[in-house]
Amino acid sequence: MEHIYPIYNNSVPREEKENFLGQRGTVFWLTGLSGSGKSTLALKLEKSLLKLNHLSTILDGDNVRSGLCKDLTFIEADREENVRRISELAKLFVRNGIVTICSFVSPLQSMRQLAKETIGASDFHLIHVKASVETCIQRDTKGLYKMALGGELKNFTGIDAPFDLPENPDLVLDTEEESEESNIQILLNYVLKYIKL
Repeated sequence: MEHIYPIYNNSVPREEKENFLGQRGTVFWLTGLSGSGKSTLALKLEKSLLKLNHLSTILDGDNVRSGLCKDLTFIEADREENVRRISELAKLFVRNGIVTICSFVSPLQSMRQLAKETIGASDFHLIHVKASVETCIQRDTKGLYKMALGGELKNFTGIDAPFDLPENPDLVLDTEEESEESNIQILLNYVLKYIKL
């Protein structure tokens, strides 16, 4: 079955695309509770990379759930399918030499493992954007915690759905203890180390 889709046998090799772009395609997967700061860090990272002439793209809940995954709910099976689709898409970007920033709650260890296996361990970096449920409730930038606590929103991570703390993340960014500026610099330095040819 693996040979019935031979497109990659004939397309421009990944190495040529990476040499053209002057970077290595890599996935940086940001996981953490809603309100932990994942999207903020992803956006700032993308802008910082562009200033340094690196092409990147962001995949997050907002842009994926409004199109590719708009048919999915937030039950566990649909969340796993959401991660599977995102991982396959991220793998395609990586094969084309693009730095791919994935910003998803991805609450279960099994989901993050699925992403890593799909994308490939050598192209995957797990980054835990760390903030407690209490802090995220205080921030509540989208009003989602208020809805979840009021019973209007079911299966919400941290309230009535679990979040497995990452067991061995490649990087931890503590948005409670560190400033936004400090975290983005730590993240940028980390990313640059792995995308250089």
